[in-house]
Amino acid sequence: MKKYSKLIIAAIIALIFIGTFVFLWQKSQPKEIVYSEFTPKTEDIRKTTIITGKIEPRNEVNVKPQISGIISELLKEPGQTVQQGEVIAKVKVIPDMGQLSSAEARVRLSQINLKQAQINYDREENLYNQKLVSADEFEKIRQALQQAKEEKAAAEDALQVVRDGVSKANASASSTLIRSTISGVILDVPVKVGNSVILANTFNEGTTIASVANMNDLIFRGNIDETEVGQLVNGMPMKITIGALQDLQFDANLEYISPKAVESNGANQFEIKAAVRLASLKKKDSGAPVIMAQNAPGGTPLRSGYSANAEIVLSSAEKALSIPESAIEFSGDSTFVYIVKGEGKEKTYERKQVVTGLSDGVNIEIKKGLTLKDKVRGPQEIADTKDE
Repeated sequence: MKKYSKLIIAAIIALIFIGTFVFLWQKSQPKEIVYSEFTPKTEDIRKTTIITGKIEPRNEVNVKPQISGIISELLKEPGQTVQQGEVIAKVKVIPDMGQLSSAEARVRLSQINLKQAQINYDREENLYNQKLVSADEFEKIRQALQQAKEEKAAAEDALQVVRDGVSKANASASSTLIRSTISGVILDVPVKVGNSVILANTFNEGTTIASVANMNDLIFRGNIDETEVGQLVNGMPMKITIGALQDLQFDANLEYISPKAVESNGANQFEIKAAVRLASLKKKDSGAPVIMAQNAPGGTPLRSGYSANAEIVLSSAEKALSIPESAIEFSGDSTFVYIVKGEGKEKTYERKQVVTGLSDGVNIEIKKGLTLKDKVRGPQEIADTKDE
């Protein structure tokens, strides 16, 4: 029994040894090198670049008060539309004590002057009726009375403006009513009822009551690398895709290229601006137009500050003879391809110089050296190790 067990163990060891030897021998055998092959084709090649930026209104206006005080009422909220001259908020005036005292003193002085002018007028009128003074003298006294009345009215108006921010004479144009200076959409209202606000002056920019912009006049703003900015010209078309609305796309036209670079992450970049054509907004797949919410209820809204990508064609070659760039061999300033000759085991490769043109990173234009009938050798095919 022990004799048979030893024989079985010896047989197993021999089989393992032989199997290992066969496996290593197969692995050591040279494998046939297989190359991919391509046929030149005619297509349009475009060299494009993607610029990251954002969508924003061309003009955004900060509405500020013409008088200092406290917000007593807010009539508009962000997202609502507003017309030029429409009231956004109301301000309750907190009068300056120095100005208030001066205005009150002016009122009291005007009352004294008016009382004296009235006495002078009554006396002069009595003398005039008795024909004891000339008409010229009486007219001067009457004019002095009228001036005293006007001064009193002006002093009372000034006191009301200092105390309340509005007078009876200018109630319709009150500086306590904060009105929009343009028509558009309210983007932000950074104040709340009860907040103190101040008017703009030499030492202060003033408090912003609301930010208003025309959302039907938008621009794309982004930065482009210095290696590509030289290929841009004003008026070039662009395709804009918004990050939050990936299925939508619209056209734009480049209208501004900054003459000065800014450094970003160690690289020089130039700011660009492009005018967005909202009428061109459409869905990517169907190409169907999309209505903007600013133009019709229930449409697709565009919001200020949306992140967006702009695709711009730097150069193009129409109906160019092309092959995959991976089939090109670069040697100094020259480029070569390998032309496939023959079939099967008799297949050979002929090295041939070609003249290349525009490349989009995948395909490259062949200006000279190839025809549509040629077959070009590509890179070596790598066998999948899982199948071995």
